[in-house]
Amino acid sequence: MQLTEISFDNGQPVDGYGPNFFRIAGKVFEGKVALLPQSCGPWLGFDDPAPFVDVAKDLDVLLVGMGANITHIPAGFLAALEEADIGVEIMNSPTACRTYNVLLSEGRRIGLALLPV
Repeated sequence: MQLTEISFDNGQPVDGYGPNFFRIAGKVFEGKVALLPQSCGPWLGFDDPAPFVDVAKDLDVLLVGMGANITHIPAGFLAALEEADIGVEIMNSPTACRTYNVLLSEGRRIGLALLPV
């Protein structure tokens, strides 16, 4: 699927996604991805809240894309984010990508944790 291209001044948009990959700002990432205000890269998954907690001062909300379907996130991961005062929104990955792009275009302080579709 190809998402509509928009020019973003303050972050890296999600350009597209497919089976086990995400295209972010023109670069392809396979597997799990952490997209933060100043960086983007592979993510180890729910056992690793550090990429998000480490930049908590730069985030208001973390969108968590759960793959093709919405499921619960592990309690330990959620507790670490809440302790860092980061709001969490859980949705499927396609919806998380679209929502992220809209919020990014509005200049919001957001992050994105993605599991592949």
